Amino acid sequence: MRAVYAEKPSSTDPLSALRIGERPEPSPLDASWSVINVKAAALNHHDLWTLRGAGLPAHCYPMILGGEAAGVDEDGNEVIAGAIIVDPRWSHEPVRDPSRTLLSEKLPGTFAERVAVPRHALAAKPDYFTHAEAACLTGTWLTAYRMLFTKSGLNPGDTVLIQGAGGGVSTALIRLARAAGFRVWATSRSAEKRTRAEEIGAHATFPCGPPLPEPVDAVMESVGRATWSHSMRSVRPGGTIVITGATTGADANAHLSRIFWSELRIVGCTSGTLAELENLCQFMQLHGLRPDIAESIPFDEAPRGFERLLSSNVFGKIVFAW
Repeated sequence: MRAVYAEKPSSTDPLSALRIGERPEPSPLDASWSVINVKAAALNHHDLWTLRGAGLPAHCYPMILGGEAAGVDEDGNEVIAGAIIVDPRWSHEPVRDPSRTLLSEKLPGTFAERVAVPRHALAAKPDYFTHAEAACLTGTWLTAYRMLFTKSGLNPGDTVLIQGAGGGVSTALIRLARAAGFRVWATSRSAEKRTRAEEIGAHATFPCGPPLPEPVDAVMESVGRATWSHSMRSVRPGGTIVITGATTGADANAHLSRIFWSELRIVGCTSGTLAELENLCQFMQLHGLRPDIAESIPFDEAPRGFERLLSSNVFGKIVFAW
């Protein structure tokens, strides 16, 4: 079958390791697994990190990339594939499973004509969403939902700062937070992206770095080194910073004195549960929300999508489709 994969790790030139070609058919581990015919799959920064060799041992290459997908199972059901693979005993709280993994880590990913996924990691695709839209839900939008509604401690009327407006998680956060009744602030280095952020629901936008008009109740952080100091300065005493990634790298300066002196809560977040996914889908349908898709690209033209993501020339999600 045809697939988009990382041939080897390349820390200095990640796109040089990207390949499109034939890979072995998926091999379900047992009868509890299903083979999905992939219709669409969403691109994430995790895929760039895999190309760079971050988090994946050298002996695991070549590796089919991709962690989010929507498609059709063997029985003709339209489904959404969960990004995190866990033992069913831990499905209520994936982070507690010591053997948890992501598609495209220990297991081949979703950038292929077919992918094997445990049945307990599948959810029915609502008719409301296209396959391209549904492909954005299990990683990006589910993570944003969990950040806001499970981890942040925010209440309607509170102010939330979303760092790095433009990415898939941040656009999802803006739309969800506005619909939930929060006061939504967002930052970006790009004036164009700040304008777009206001168009999709941000009440106000700011360049990242200068002080905000007032402290916020919580910060949604997925950027890392480039925004971390600003996040620490922007949250009120007793407030919360929810972290789901570090696309610009980790910051060695953790501002420990600020954390204990202001009694800040630093909370991690990775994807979510199937119950949260069901709630997310219901919430989006109730409020008429859809993922912002920057571009839907044929799988055979995948390098163009990776180039856009690497250059940060994206507002929303890049989706690959067969």
